[in-house]
This record gives sequence, structure tokens and C-alpha cells, in this order.
Amino acid sequence: MPQGTVPTGGAGALIASFVPLILLVVVFYFFLIRPQQKRDKETRQMLEALKVGDNITTIGGIYGKIVSIKDEVLTIETGSDKTKLVIARWAVKEVENPETAD
Repeated sequence: MPQGTVPTGGAGALIASFVPLILLVVVFYFFLIRPQQKRDKETRQMLEALKVGDNITTIGGIYGKIVSIKDEVLTIETGSDKTKLVIARWAVKEVENPETAD
């Protein structure tokens, strides 16, 4: 082969070898990354919307009712004896039967 010549089909073979990699990235995005971002957004919105009176469940499985909110700290009442616990806002797993705003 003379010097300075490029073998034919080199660019096409290079592109063809990257197509499966690109398809794999697209599949990961639509089946893993995008749904996780959606769940994170819903969780963030739920934590921002917490208000006094909401019944919640913590990530540790504690059920309680929010009695006060101060920045990122919540005070909740649990049990029939109204025991008060102080927890971090991020420790809330879900809001159960949120009171409707009138």
C-alpha cells in the first residue's frame, strides 16, 4: 500500500462499531435514568409540600402526625400517648391521606 493512502471502509466500520454502544446508552436512559429522575422529582415535591397535620410514614416505619415544621426538621406525634419525635424532613417516606386544602 502506498504511503498517504487511507484504507477504504475505515470510517464506515468505525461508525458501525459505535452503533451498538449508542443504542445501549439510549436503552439505559429510557429504562433506568429517566424513571429514576421522575421518582426523585415526585419525592422532592412531596417533601416540599409537607404541612402541619399531615399523617406520614418515615423510612424507619414510624407512623405519625406532623405537629410542627422548622426548616428541615419535623416534630411528629406518634401513638395514643402522643409521644413527640423530632426527625429530619428527608426521613419521610410517604404522606398518608393528606388533608385536603379548602
